[in-house]
Amino acid sequence: MLGFSINSRPRATLIVRFSCTAAAVWLLLAADCSAEYPAVSLADQIQPLVNAHQGTVGVAINHLDSGESFEHQSDLPLPTASLIKLPLMIATYQAIESGQLDLQRMVTLSEEDKVPGSGILTPHFSAGAHISLRDAIQLMMVYSDNTATNLVIDQVGLAATAEQMEQLDCPKTKLHSKVFRRDTSIFPERSKEFGLGSTTAAEMVRLLELLQSGELVSASASKSMLDHLYDCSDRKKLPRYLPAGTKVAHKTGSVSASRCAAGIIDSPSGPIVICVLTDDNEDRSWSDENAADLLCSKIALTAFQHFNPDPQSPPAGPPELQIGAGGKLVEYLQMTLNAQLKPSSNLGVDGDFGPATQAAVIRFQQSAGLEPSGSVGAETWAALGPLVQKALPIADPAEINSARINKRSADPLTGTPFVTCKAWAIGDAKSGRLLWGHQADKPLDMASTTKIMTAYLVTSLAEKDPSVLQEEVEFSQSADDTIGSTSGLRAGEKLPVGELLYGLLLPSGNDASVALGEHFGPRLSPTSDAGAFLQFVAAMNHTAQQLGMSHSIFKNTHGLTEEDHHASAGDLMVLAYHAMQQPIFRKIVGTVQHGCTVSGPGGYQRNIKWDTTNRLLKTDGYLGVKTGTTQAAGSCLVSLGEHDNQSLIVVVLGSSCTDARYTDSRNLYRWAWNQLSDETVSAGK
Repeated sequence: MLGFSINSRPRATLIVRFSCTAAAVWLLLAADCSAEYPAVSLADQIQPLVNAHQGTVGVAINHLDSGESFEHQSDLPLPTASLIKLPLMIATYQAIESGQLDLQRMVTLSEEDKVPGSGILTPHFSAGAHISLRDAIQLMMVYSDNTATNLVIDQVGLAATAEQMEQLDCPKTKLHSKVFRRDTSIFPERSKEFGLGSTTAAEMVRLLELLQSGELVSASASKSMLDHLYDCSDRKKLPRYLPAGTKVAHKTGSVSASRCAAGIIDSPSGPIVICVLTDDNEDRSWSDENAADLLCSKIALTAFQHFNPDPQSPPAGPPELQIGAGGKLVEYLQMTLNAQLKPSSNLGVDGDFGPATQAAVIRFQQSAGLEPSGSVGAETWAALGPLVQKALPIADPAEINSARINKRSADPLTGTPFVTCKAWAIGDAKSGRLLWGHQADKPLDMASTTKIMTAYLVTSLAEKDPSVLQEEVEFSQSADDTIGSTSGLRAGEKLPVGELLYGLLLPSGNDASVALGEHFGPRLSPTSDAGAFLQFVAAMNHTAQQLGMSHSIFKNTHGLTEEDHHASAGDLMVLAYHAMQQPIFRKIVGTVQHGCTVSGPGGYQRNIKWDTTNRLLKTDGYLGVKTGTTQAAGSCLVSLGEHDNQSLIVVVLGSSCTDARYTDSRNLYRWAWNQLSDETVSAGK
């Protein structure tokens, strides 16, 4: 039960005297019971979602009736993908309003007009078909039809959108070129940086506010444009979690690294105008659970519920907390962890959910027999039990000041460096001999370092027959649907094996690993009755045995978490040694960026660029090899460095974060170079 008392000050303040469950505390926080527990603001709810996302985010939200708003990097220019079609529609209706165009003007579709990607004109309509400008706009907005978009651009002109946006005080919103026609760009430098178009969250919200008020172009044009937006068929972003029947006038955009959405939510308390832009997303998959798509959905639902609380349905429990969260509930979590863990985690009670809090959560979850996810969901809240709260009495200052602090022994001046990783191995890159290690034989999740083996099998074939690199691989739907990091190719697109290896190893394309597995599996395991992909996986395990990797089992080609898919740091060092003996492999993993041209159904071509995920390559002396990150594996890195005509392979598995894997590796390199230098001096060399 909760115990309450009201103090004697004129303004009553509710003080929680005893501990209570997380759900009860959350109810107090959500209901604004007192000044002690203020109402949760829109920022308190949206900011943790933004902070937890692995990518760049720009957000702007405005509740038009109340004026309450939220902004995060709202003035930062970001790619629009197909969201730029909304400003294009505005420019087109402005041209119609001024008499330059007619909605009923008929447009003829030619074979040259057809471009790939979203839409229905290219796959379903024949050259010579006639459609009205109004229908082309409808196809552009409802189905994000790329071919229809180019037909609209041809009518209004490429420059019209940027010119109209300047007049509407949205100077950062620009359409750069026709879709899949980079050669038409009127802003070449911006095209290189942003792709099809660019905007800011604040400017998109400004346009939607004008649209909602009927001030965009004209009242009748605003209504027509809203009708187009209400018909948008994409339900993966803003509408996904909203209550059934909620009307949303919106437009979305999606390319591999950038996902965005902007729209007007018709809520009972009044219109909510919202824009979410994302870029450099770690999750570049095309599944329904893409992280950026889910971010748009969660932000929309959170805003809706904030402005439309259901008095009959108070929050059932506290939200899931993870890195990036903040506020009073995080303070209570930190105090509870300090009290629960023995020895205490000694967390600072600052209300910020950072790496230290995450580490304490993982430690608690392990002690409670829960999955050590590092985030606090329903199971962890239940296991924590009653929360320790701020109002619990603090010890007498004299007792605090006189308390004796037991310190641990000072750090030794010798020994290996302090690292965050669970296991590491250092080997001689010229012989493959293990020199030093910690837990080097322990099987652990290895994430995308798996792709070293995937590539090694392919480059081994190419070493024997260079023509292998010229073979064309066609992406299957299975490869296209693979979640996680991606090369950005689509089903039906083709490119040579030699190019696809860059898509595998630089951006860590999970999809590329599946495509290569399907292509080479039958060749590598011809006697197996399994499917092509599993035949390739069988060859991975056979090769691991041949190389003496006795602590490794492969279940897939990419490293996505799967039961019994693991390797040891020592085994990965051995694998990297053998792979780096091959000039083809060594060249690819030492490349910082690579571009190529892919072809698709119907013969279209498009250019693609891949950047390495290995930050060490931008520092002299480092030559590869592969990164890896999953929640189960943590941050992993296999690398090769050279110094004073010596070369080492360093493997770190399970580092605490992306930055830590590089810090861990560089500290191990520095220690190892010093060890080798001391040995050289001792030997009199």
